[in-house]
Amino acid sequence: MSKTFAELQDQAQQGWQALEASPRPRILVGTAACGLGAGAGEVLQRLRREIAERQLDAQLYEVGCMGVCWAEPVVAIAKPPLPLVFYGQVTPEKTARLVQCHLVEGKTVPDWALGSIGEARADGIPPLSDTPVFQSQVRRVMRNCGLIDPAQIDHALAHGAYSGLQRARQLGPDGVIEELKRSGLRGRGGAGFPTWRKWQLAQQHQAPAKYVICNGSEGDPGTFSNKLLLESDPHSVLEGMLIAAYAIGAEEAYLYCPAEYALALERLRIALRQLEQTGLWGAEVGARPFQLHLKLKVGAGAYVCGEETALIECIEGKRGVPRCRPPFPPTSGLWNCPTVVNNVETLACVALIFQHNAEWFAQLGTEKSKGTKLFCLSGNVRRPGVVEVPFGVSLRQLVETLGGGTADGSPIQAVFAGGPGGGCLPEYLLDTPADQDSLLGLGASIGSGGLIVIGRDACLLDLARNSLDFARRACCGRCVPCRLGTQQLFDILTDIAQGRGTLDDLDLLRDVSEAMKLGALCGLGQTAANPMLSTLRYFSDQYRRHLAERQCPAGVCGRASAVAIRSG
Repeated sequence: MSKTFAELQDQAQQGWQALEASPRPRILVGTAACGLGAGAGEVLQRLRREIAERQLDAQLYEVGCMGVCWAEPVVAIAKPPLPLVFYGQVTPEKTARLVQCHLVEGKTVPDWALGSIGEARADGIPPLSDTPVFQSQVRRVMRNCGLIDPAQIDHALAHGAYSGLQRARQLGPDGVIEELKRSGLRGRGGAGFPTWRKWQLAQQHQAPAKYVICNGSEGDPGTFSNKLLLESDPHSVLEGMLIAAYAIGAEEAYLYCPAEYALALERLRIALRQLEQTGLWGAEVGARPFQLHLKLKVGAGAYVCGEETALIECIEGKRGVPRCRPPFPPTSGLWNCPTVVNNVETLACVALIFQHNAEWFAQLGTEKSKGTKLFCLSGNVRRPGVVEVPFGVSLRQLVETLGGGTADGSPIQAVFAGGPGGGCLPEYLLDTPADQDSLLGLGASIGSGGLIVIGRDACLLDLARNSLDFARRACCGRCVPCRLGTQQLFDILTDIAQGRGTLDDLDLLRDVSEAMKLGALCGLGQTAANPMLSTLRYFSDQYRRHLAERQCPAGVCGRASAVAIRSG
């Protein structure tokens, strides 16, 4: 007989408490993609060898990413009575000293430490919450990232996973949507549509079948928070999917993940297998059985497949191109049935809301943008990575306090916010609140949370040209305004960059952009010109100097770009 949720959770919590109370040292190695890319695999091998050769009785776990990508590989060690101490930029050579000092001698190595967690204090090492990169963060969605083993469902259950699903079942489908409405949750994928409204439309529409899709596609340059969540805490996303399916009455759900996210796919397969073994999604709720078939869909990686209707086409086995709308997916989506499409971060927020309540979630943020948001810091920034802050925190606080300013110490010239459909904001606008509405009037957007920091020596015309190069390559080719418009804008900018442009080209850029905005089929074509328009708005002097001097003032155009934002 399978165990009840209460029994599973109680068992998991007891196991976690025993783990933390154990006198055995505990070692956590960050083996998300960023950690592995920085050499965490070699560090892990060296740790195993050192532990075996010294015959140490230590527990070794692979965990996800805390968001401090700049500090990878990260290794955390807890040896009672010392707290859990996090060490950054660990190499195989440093590993041997850490084992000797921390595990054998019981002494920390403050010079390599990022911070600590726990009631006990480590001499010379501040708590993580007091360090600049964590001080302003409120880690809700990322609360487990870097602290639990994503391949062990017991670790997730011990931290509240699937308790939100149990509460949702008690509220009933209508109660779930009402709770979601009170929370104020808006989609985290870029459009910011109220999540409850999308679910309600799908729930109320009568159809023989309904579907839930988790959109794990993440093609915006400088954006990698979806990958972090899927690699570090997959059960938070799966729980959100289960709650969505229960609320709208879906019996089938798909998690769409790009093929290049190999580690995320591996950990998702493990999580799905473990979840199925628990039987958590198959129990009856009163007289209403809740049976869900949850499938992993491996995507081909095309950027346009991140658009929800193109994604639906892919799942149906067709070419990934956007559909004409209306009808919209909540009433006619996958196989012409009601379909809820939410992105990874949105579904992780859903799980949080039901693990707590709507009022708890809405405590943070602004009046129209509730909760917290994951922001990805990249470009010319001292501390690249992922941070989580309440909506309303200024862009300046994000890039200067949390990001540490530019990597080369030069003044910030601009911040590129919102990806290929976003915009480039000058330094004097960085005190603008980072929420889902404030940036729109300035020609930028939050998008999916990407912030690319641009230093003093970069050419903003070059950035706009690179953005359009990305857009024209990502275009599916179905509609003329996008297919021809992105190419024409790119050609005009190339002429200006190479000294062949005229002042009339500036008006032509605006005219073509307006035609694309009005006529393109999907958001890619409608917003592809935004980065260029924002640089033309705030940095028109750079365009005019290109035209007047017939060369790039920054000495960038005509050689390898200083700000490369093409997708990997």
